[in-house]
Amino acid sequence: MISCSESNPTLSIEGGQVKGVATQTEGIIAYKGIPFAAPPVGDLRWKKPQPIVPWEGVKTADTYGAAAWQTAWDPQSFYGREWRASGTVPFNEDCLYLNVWTPAAGKKDKKLPVAMWIHGGGYREGFAYEPEMDGGEAWASRDVILVSVTYRLGIMGFFSHPLLSAEDPDGVSGNYGLLDQIAALKWIRNNIEQFGGDPDNITIFGQSAGAGSVQSLCASPLSRNLIKKAISMSGGGLNMTRPGILLDTAQLENQKLMDYFEITSPEAMRMLSFDSLREMAEDYSATTRKRISWSPVIDGYLLKNTFSKAAIEGEISDIPFMFGYTANDMNDATKAIADFCALRAEKSDKPAYAYLFARPLPGDENGAFHSSDLWYVFNSFSHSWRPFTAGDQELSQGIVDYWTNFAKYGNPNGKDKGLWTPYTLDNPKFMVFNADDDKAKFEMTETPEFRGPSEMK
Repeated sequence: MISCSESNPTLSIEGGQVKGVATQTEGIIAYKGIPFAAPPVGDLRWKKPQPIVPWEGVKTADTYGAAAWQTAWDPQSFYGREWRASGTVPFNEDCLYLNVWTPAAGKKDKKLPVAMWIHGGGYREGFAYEPEMDGGEAWASRDVILVSVTYRLGIMGFFSHPLLSAEDPDGVSGNYGLLDQIAALKWIRNNIEQFGGDPDNITIFGQSAGAGSVQSLCASPLSRNLIKKAISMSGGGLNMTRPGILLDTAQLENQKLMDYFEITSPEAMRMLSFDSLREMAEDYSATTRKRISWSPVIDGYLLKNTFSKAAIEGEISDIPFMFGYTANDMNDATKAIADFCALRAEKSDKPAYAYLFARPLPGDENGAFHSSDLWYVFNSFSHSWRPFTAGDQELSQGIVDYWTNFAKYGNPNGKDKGLWTPYTLDNPKFMVFNADDDKAKFEMTETPEFRGPSEMK
């Protein structure tokens, strides 16, 4: 159901009616802070996402929702300076919100492709509207609807415990952050037509832990059939040295943490604030010298195996993939990405594309560091302090073209053949993205150059 005005219609979606806001780009409407599940607070902490709580009247979606609970960034750290961390972003356990940018609000017949963005941050920090990711207009102006999602992080998002598993209908706990992402994916399936989107043409893409999430969703029996294309940025590739964390192991680690503080019931655990939980974990690690990390676990329900093993066994989404990394990333992913793409060429007729982002960012000597490509993927330079050049702008426009073409066609070149060819054993080539101050450079090579991790000074 849609009501006027035609340029910014009121839409009827799960939960109630919503109205967007005009952006600086003509014809693009943004919808910020739309709930896609009930607030995971109180008795719903450490439970699967639940249905949306309906609202009265028309919600004006002009404000981003809160970021998930996390430790605030240090404004003087490398990334604090890079993203201009101010400490003013609200953190809250009530965080399950998404944002939509569309050129076709209310036009159900448009059936535009949809891209769902999953932010990174080590599964412990980050949010969907960080400055470098705040560029939905660049995608929507190319007729791809962009949806960015927030999900539970850290101990709130990936905490396993035997008592929590015992109360769960499927006998598992943890992976709440991934379940949130799947809930967002299902929300898109059920509601995106109102925004002019095609529920059967959804690309998921993410960077770092967001790329790990993309891989998990492509391997999960709960979500792999909902995805039509996937982009993994700085998330590795085929890596058989990572065994994955088993549910039993994660449960035991967290049970020891709670037992140490004599917390012995789910009710008592749910009474603790985020700051209390964080301080408990820090005290426990300092005393026992055992560090607890919260990240996806192989639980036999959402994840039955690591992504690499699932890929080898042919138990991932059979779709076009794009995998890449940066020249000064945290690790050299050349072989892992090449191995994954070669495996896909062997097992599927769907293409896999490989890339290296090699442009050293202007303004310092940190090179093409981990996450540096995000400014270009979202053409979000206006939020940055860096002295980006004409060459950077041309490079960004080309990258957004490639990414949105991939979302449309499963081919970064568009409908036709182009410079960027799929990686195969017969054609083992990466696209290399680079630029100087004046001009962008797009080149295919069999020998992408990893320069080593940036020192991030």
